[in-house]
Amino acid sequence: MVDKRNIILSDESLIAALRKINDIGSGPLVLFVVDSYGKMVGTLTDGDSRRALVAGASVTDKVEKVMNRNFRFISIEDAGNVEKIQRQKEMQMKLVPILGKDRRIIDVIDLHRFKTRLPVDAVLMAGGKGERLRPLTEKTPKPLLPVGDKAIIDYNVDNLISYGVFHIFVTVNYLREQIEEHYLSPRKGVKVQTVREPKYLGTIGSVKFIERFHNDTILVMNSDLFTNIDFEDFYLHFTKNEADMSVAAVPYNISIPYGILDLEGRRIKGLLEKPTYNHYANAGIYLVRRRVLDEIPEGEFFNATDLVEKLIKEGKKVIRYPLNGTWIDIGNPQEYQKAKDLVKHIRF
Repeated sequence: MVDKRNIILSDESLIAALRKINDIGSGPLVLFVVDSYGKMVGTLTDGDSRRALVAGASVTDKVEKVMNRNFRFISIEDAGNVEKIQRQKEMQMKLVPILGKDRRIIDVIDLHRFKTRLPVDAVLMAGGKGERLRPLTEKTPKPLLPVGDKAIIDYNVDNLISYGVFHIFVTVNYLREQIEEHYLSPRKGVKVQTVREPKYLGTIGSVKFIERFHNDTILVMNSDLFTNIDFEDFYLHFTKNEADMSVAAVPYNISIPYGILDLEGRRIKGLLEKPTYNHYANAGIYLVRRRVLDEIPEGEFFNATDLVEKLIKEGKKVIRYPLNGTWIDIGNPQEYQKAKDLVKHIRF
């Protein structure tokens, strides 16, 4: 979204620009300079202004005299190119204008407030009863149980927003009115849309009730996870591998404290002393192409694992994304307590 506080006409004075910069407040001190036709022609920062005055410029000089004409931007065609946004971030850019073919400012990517801008719609599943956490969930839906100073689900919503995901849906069923009321007001400026599931349809079946998606990549996840997954890395891994579906997976190691016999029938071929087996467990977080959602049947109970198996049978490309970081599935009192203890020491 373009903030008018960051826009100035090229024929305005330097003192007018300094006043505008002063009024910006806590954000990046940069102005986008446009001509009388609204086309972007330069930028002016607080540092540019000070250097111009030291070099002998007058406060009555026009902005076009001291502005930076060699400015960085992203074209509207590349607005969804996360790698190009990454490069802007690496160059310490805080505000990146998106320009149309006519050089007008269409939007601004705020890399001061957000880590990136992902072209993703997110769906959080929040319809379950949370029976293993009773009596806590008898009157409160599990996603709204507190962890630290906010609800479980809000850690996931806030994390998505921090990665520039602004189309967020929450599918609801059990005690749905509470979650609907929880999201009546925008969350950090983003409207979170709740979607009612008419009956229990598994871990992905309710996606079919979302009437309109805005992007071609859809993220589906359980709402009761406690994780600091890097959504940008997840997305780039998905697109670089040209996958139809990606399953986030957490390492799961099994250590056997005994010597294990390697058998061939009754015959012992060898001995494995206290072996450790390394596996990956489904983390309940998925990225899919929007067209893949057509594989989900209408109004039928259908789990995300059913979709994985269906796509594999059809020869589609389903990949694993190794999740390296914090991940807790808050499904029982022990895991819930673990999350409450962890949040005291890790910043999310």
